[in-house]
Amino acid sequence: MNRILVFTGKGGVGKTSVAAAHARHSALEGKKTLIVSTDMAHNLGDIFEIPLGKTIQQVSENLDVLEIDPNHVMAHDFQDMRRAMANLIGSIGVPDGQLDHLSVFPGMDELFSLLKIMDLHESGQYERIIVDCAPTGETLSLLKFPELLSWYMEKFFPVGKVAMRVLSPISRTVFKVQLPDREAMTDIEKMYVMLMKLQNLLKDRQTTSIRLVSMPEKMVVEETKRNYMYMNLYNFQVDGLYINRILPEDIDNPFFHEWLNIQHQYITELEEVFSEMPIYRIPWFDTDLNGLSGIDRIDREALNGRDVFALQEDLKGERYVKNEAGYLLSIFLPCVEKGEVHLHESGTDLIIKIGNFKRSIPLPASLRSHGVTSAKLDEKTLCVQFES
Repeated sequence: MNRILVFTGKGGVGKTSVAAAHARHSALEGKKTLIVSTDMAHNLGDIFEIPLGKTIQQVSENLDVLEIDPNHVMAHDFQDMRRAMANLIGSIGVPDGQLDHLSVFPGMDELFSLLKIMDLHESGQYERIIVDCAPTGETLSLLKFPELLSWYMEKFFPVGKVAMRVLSPISRTVFKVQLPDREAMTDIEKMYVMLMKLQNLLKDRQTTSIRLVSMPEKMVVEETKRNYMYMNLYNFQVDGLYINRILPEDIDNPFFHEWLNIQHQYITELEEVFSEMPIYRIPWFDTDLNGLSGIDRIDREALNGRDVFALQEDLKGERYVKNEAGYLLSIFLPCVEKGEVHLHESGTDLIIKIGNFKRSIPLPASLRSHGVTSAKLDEKTLCVQFES
């Protein structure tokens, strides 16, 4: 089965190096592999020491590299929608030179990056796709955007579609506004279908995995724990933790003794939180790790001898279970306290808010006649009971 591994973590923890080591490891196993960067500040070219453009480029046997340019993807795959947006914006007096900057709604860059990855996955050209993502917050925005956008489209698209058909014949003469034509609307309809496919792909626990890269430092550890919790809130599978830049135990320098104690403390904390999944320790190397030789060194010292692409099928996820009272929804939420979880119903949606993040979960049709009768956080799991 083809796999997609997404690597993320706080900025500066070395996630690009770890992702590159996995891509190289996969290629050396004889698997056709692609490593993709969705970070707008691309640095795959730096770590592989080759110039990269907007298209796929081979760096070694079985290993290709791509730094995604979402504007390039949008211009080549969604010309009709781009033109419709540009006409709409241009009709309200925006100068032509600014149309390229305003013809994409916020979040569309992330969406087109994911659609490109989905296309590459569906092509069957690669057995494994390794995704080097932006820092934590941007990655979460990237992964949850398809679900968020499809939720809005499902709520408002039928009304918007009727409005477009009614207003379009008179818009140019009465309102002086250029609205999308039927050809562009067809692209919007196709996008909705693609969003549903994209959601299914990102949350397919047999295909897509999230891997977190961390370091044994207080701020990094705290962000890693929050990242783990938020990924579970949105029902993404996290199945690996990488603790990077670990000092050697036998270092003979008094200056580092306190640092060793600090690292021991945070490594222990991470191992307790992530005890249900594979944990990889990566040493702090004595030199920069660039080029294939540097990447191979990470592979040898941190990944060699372990099945880094094995499926972790026993990990918890979002589940609906029928019981005597009705249905029970269980969502695994590690690293969160009871008072931090806020839950309420809104129409046919269950809304869960933790910190600055909120998820609206459309309820299955079988639960539309049910209501929430109880909700509690028990053993790191949010349990929501539905009864008719």
